[in-house]
Amino acid sequence: MSRADELYRATCMDILENGFYDTQLDVRPKWADGTPAHTVKKFGVVNRYDLQQEFPLMTLRRTYWKSALDELLWIWQKKSNRIEDLGSHVWDEWAGQDGTIGKAYGYQLGIKHHYKEGEFDQVDRVIYDLKHNPASRRILTNIYNFQDLHEMNLYPCAYSMTFNVTGDTLNAILNQRSQDMLTANNWNVCQYAMLTMMMAQVAGLKPGELVHVIADCHIYDRHIPAVKAMLEREGYPAPKVTLDPGITDFYQFTKDSFKVEDYQYHPFDFEIPMAI
Repeated sequence: MSRADELYRATCMDILENGFYDTQLDVRPKWADGTPAHTVKKFGVVNRYDLQQEFPLMTLRRTYWKSALDELLWIWQKKSNRIEDLGSHVWDEWAGQDGTIGKAYGYQLGIKHHYKEGEFDQVDRVIYDLKHNPASRRILTNIYNFQDLHEMNLYPCAYSMTFNVTGDTLNAILNQRSQDMLTANNWNVCQYAMLTMMMAQVAGLKPGELVHVIADCHIYDRHIPAVKAMLEREGYPAPKVTLDPGITDFYQFTKDSFKVEDYQYHPFDFEIPMAI
């Protein structure tokens, strides 16, 4: 069983056995039929993934890592909020009449700010500091911009990345205010593991540890049967994941820059209802 499977299983079991059910509360999310979408949750979950040991691609069910990478590049590389720039349809339900998700995600990363060294957006500032000031304890991004929240079609869930260089190794912390364990957990873990690998390569470093901090880590009520079925499975070993070593410009990475070998996974026959 992969380390990603072990952490996923442990987190879900803890939520189901020790979590708080919000059944009696008035909640914002709804199912397609208008029924309130309740959850069982744990607060303050922290999972650590050592990228030197293995890539955190779970095998208890398939994670569509290329689609996850496409979304990550849409946000971090294209810095786009237009769904037509995205290869998948994961944001369709959040798009407005103008075809965008408002001033969210990639839009925020693309806003330029003035520094003494020059004008940078958040992504380019990270790259600059990793190359020129790796000892800095200020290498981070934050897209939870309170000034623009009212113009975002969805408040950012994964809202902050902090990068920290130790010797020749790049470590990172992903902060997330909310995490839907069934639909998004390993998707996000894979995205930001790949981002850490790309940033490390661009800066001439080795990828190290990804620490995933989740404030509200939950399972939706209608997802519980699917999660329980997954937890009964025995996972496979982690696949081998490599990054094209010839790319040193962050803006040259594509969906084909990663190679995944020996990826075994269990079939997943459940339809996943989406809470909106």
